[in-house]
Amino acid sequence: MGIVSPHLWYHSQAEEAAKFYTSLIPNSRVTRIVKAPAGVPDGAEGTPFIVDFTLDGMPVTAISAGPAFTLDESFSMMLACETQEEIDHCWDALLADGGEPSQCGWLKDRFSLSWQMFPTSLDSLLFRDDSTSWWRLT
Repeated sequence: MGIVSPHLWYHSQAEEAAKFYTSLIPNSRVTRIVKAPAGVPDGAEGTPFIVDFTLDGMPVTAISAGPAFTLDESFSMMLACETQEEIDHCWDALLADGGEPSQCGWLKDRFSLSWQMFPTSLDSLLFRDDSTSWWRLT
């Protein structure tokens, strides 16, 4: 079986988005940039077309393919952070240059990708199996 990974469609900024995300998230890097061949709709020949990158080891592919499809909140990236300082740093960076905050730790970055930010400790608080947990599965 192959690898399952997200594929993100951008109008024209796949390379810029990939470089931004990989600069923000540790253990991340751009792994390949494929230039557009002649005749690609909504793209000039030789411009970045397909961009492969990893986010903390997870493979992601992005494409700059024009406005036929757009990103929306039905797909989001979840970013768990160890400390409040990490959350604040990532939140501020993802909102910079035109991002939009939402509610409950959600935001949309300047490339229109939705993110959910939360502390890594949240699972242990929400899903404790004792009488002090405010969220019980039983």
